[in-house]
Amino acid sequence: MNAKTILSVSAAALLSAAIGVYAGQRMLPASDNTSKNAANKMSAFEQPVHFTSSARYAPTDFTEAAEKSVNAVVHVMIKQEVRSQRDYQYGDSYFNDPFFRFFFGPQGRQQQPQQRPEDEEQQYQTVGSGSGVIISDEGYIVTNNHVIDKAERIEVVLNNGEQYSATLVGTDPTTDIALLKIDATGLQYLDFADSDVARVGEWVLAVGNPFNLTSTVTAGIISAKSRSIGIMNQNSNGNMGIESFIQTDAAVNPGNSGGALVNTRGELIGINTAIASTTGSYSGYSFAVPSNIAKKVVQDLKQYGSVQRGLLGVTITEVTPEVQKKYELRVQRGVMVVAVGDGSGAKQAGIEAEDVITKVDGEAVSTVPGLQEKIGVKRPGDSVKLTIDRKGKEMEKVVTLRNMQGTTAVVRLEDAEKTLGARLAAVDGATAKKLGIRQGLEVKELSEGKLKQAGVKRGFIITKANRVAVGSVQEFQQIVASSVEGLFIAGVYPSGKVAYYAIDLAE
Repeated sequence: MNAKTILSVSAAALLSAAIGVYAGQRMLPASDNTSKNAANKMSAFEQPVHFTSSARYAPTDFTEAAEKSVNAVVHVMIKQEVRSQRDYQYGDSYFNDPFFRFFFGPQGRQQQPQQRPEDEEQQYQTVGSGSGVIISDEGYIVTNNHVIDKAERIEVVLNNGEQYSATLVGTDPTTDIALLKIDATGLQYLDFADSDVARVGEWVLAVGNPFNLTSTVTAGIISAKSRSIGIMNQNSNGNMGIESFIQTDAAVNPGNSGGALVNTRGELIGINTAIASTTGSYSGYSFAVPSNIAKKVVQDLKQYGSVQRGLLGVTITEVTPEVQKKYELRVQRGVMVVAVGDGSGAKQAGIEAEDVITKVDGEAVSTVPGLQEKIGVKRPGDSVKLTIDRKGKEMEKVVTLRNMQGTTAVVRLEDAEKTLGARLAAVDGATAKKLGIRQGLEVKELSEGKLKQAGVKRGFIITKANRVAVGSVQEFQQIVASSVEGLFIAGVYPSGKVAYYAIDLAE
């Protein structure tokens, strides 16, 4: 091979090498970038489960809240006197009550009449049960009104097995809350939390006694707030029911009613009240009275003997697309005033029909239950600042709330007795047996007052007030004190004559 040929081959080789190096350099950055991108993607994918990340990703521990709650939740046993055949002829069945079936399911059965035992303690049988929450070390217990409203005796069993007879301090059918008292001290209790700050998605525990299984704890989240399910207006003695439930998916079953809904700190944020079910057992939805409402009701019952309801004095409806279009409203969310009552606090403050309430004391409201909850924790005489929209113009109005009589005064039990103008006492057993009634209140004395004006005579025995059976003066007075649209009483005279009276409680 001559020199010219050697030079040509060498040049070709060098050129090929140069092309290869150049091509390699052109390709390598792309390859490196691909590797780096893949590494970055892998790193980003793995980051959420990196064990050195924030503690907020750590699993939630419910043990402390559960241990604190189970010792403060009690089993409430409802007892009634053993009935004779004659008793059942005149009485309504406890288990056929529609309110009972809604909360406890269709498993309740008619109790068969039995021979009345000679021993007084054996004259009472357990006909139902629920739960309750100890809220003070002095023995105060909050539960649902529907748990105890047909009880003739109430017994409470603590988590440690100790058993007590309970006294009914007071009830509020409009919120389905009742307050009991047992003679005990040094009890473990739950503190009320601020239910307004509870958030949708927050973990909660439901603690109670479902199906008589004591001290049962279930977990879930808050599914919704200010929820209305249309039950309180049907079961609140004809008064204005307040529905603004906390909805959860914590499992709640018959027997949980009156039990605790607590947060992960073991604070009380609600009283478990209802389930949405076609079978009577849990199917994914349960509802609790918010702690702020329960706390206010309890304070009123302890201080005044009856609940002090502050009223705006308006008829309202939610702003929906249809309402917005019909009334040509400028806002899409809020509660529209349909009508304003004469002499109401709203009227005095300058609230007008078609005003849209958007805030209460600076906090937004967009639903009727939400507004009811904000007003429901107030008393007559309290003032609230309403932010309203009037045809596109925002303004603020301060409303002083009034009671059902149109005044700012609180109403005590003794005031109700003076209004009626009567001295009442529980009917004696012999008279009750003779008349074929379970219980009742006899009008012992009459003075000038509402009963006399309605035509009631001395000796009349009141068996029901606003469709609710009454057996104690306190129960009757509480119904009177919480009545909004008057009072309807039914009963019987010693002669056996049945009578009914409608009583106007307005001033």
